[in-house]
Amino acid sequence: MREPDLRVRLGRLELANPVLVAAGTFGYGLEFSRAVRLDQLGGLITKTITLQPRQGNPPPRLVETPSGMLNAVGLQNVGLDAFLRDKLPELAHANVPVIVSVLGETRGEIQELCGRLDREPAVAAVELNLSCPNLPDRHDPKNRFDMIAQDPEATADVVAVARRATAKPLIAKLSPDVTDIRDIAQAAERAGADALALCNTFTGMSVDPATRRSRLGSLTGGVSGPAIRPLAVYRVWVVRQAVRCPLIGLGGIVRGEDALEFLIAGATAVAIGTANFANPRAALKVLAQLRRHVMRRGLGSVQELVGALQDDGR
Repeated sequence: MREPDLRVRLGRLELANPVLVAAGTFGYGLEFSRAVRLDQLGGLITKTITLQPRQGNPPPRLVETPSGMLNAVGLQNVGLDAFLRDKLPELAHANVPVIVSVLGETRGEIQELCGRLDREPAVAAVELNLSCPNLPDRHDPKNRFDMIAQDPEATADVVAVARRATAKPLIAKLSPDVTDIRDIAQAAERAGADALALCNTFTGMSVDPATRRSRLGSLTGGVSGPAIRPLAVYRVWVVRQAVRCPLIGLGGIVRGEDALEFLIAGATAVAIGTANFANPRAALKVLAQLRRHVMRRGLGSVQELVGALQDDGR
């Protein structure tokens, strides 16, 4: 049986296959290299990098929820300087497209982050984290850059700043916690995003009745895992009809069948997130199952599945 063509394109970025690992769930990538052959991944999205190092939120940071988890890590990371000095040189030898997730608190920070990454040959693309639901001080009304992806104008503004700062493929990661995600998606596309990632975690809470306090060190966090998959698949389907740029689908993917849902709904690629915590090789398992499905169906390319949803009016 002939090996199927698994290549996909995210704008100008070509990937050997459509299975990536999601930001914040795979560290900087290096931590998993002993368990996972990184060169077998379609792409590696690093944890979100900020201009200055972040300590993140106080513990506890993780809470188990039905069919998923609630996290409030708060973007703990080493900062751009240390990432470029200590992490990226090793990633450059991993033979996998490295997509660096970034978050800036001001236009100037976004410009510097994207501008400096633009000069790095080892960086294949930049993902703009516009939608982290567990930032420190996110409840402070003075935090003007809180949840940019809830506002079309703010989204367009930030994407445009990043677009001017880098010629690399630009991915905008959007929040599901909006009234109509199509408006946000269209704003990001118009401002220059080459692809959209749908979607980030849903904002949630978990309360301990005995103490009447949040089970997290911060009040809220992001809900992820299989529980959110139907919600994420729906958002991919809705946005696919509103924009022309390619989509990365993520949210609760554990098996190849889960990835197929996103592809058929309209995603060009998928990213594995929470499943990495339970099984570091989850992405490779999903890829193997996806490959078998394409071969059994006699398809020449995985692209034949993208947006192949049958809508007969039922």
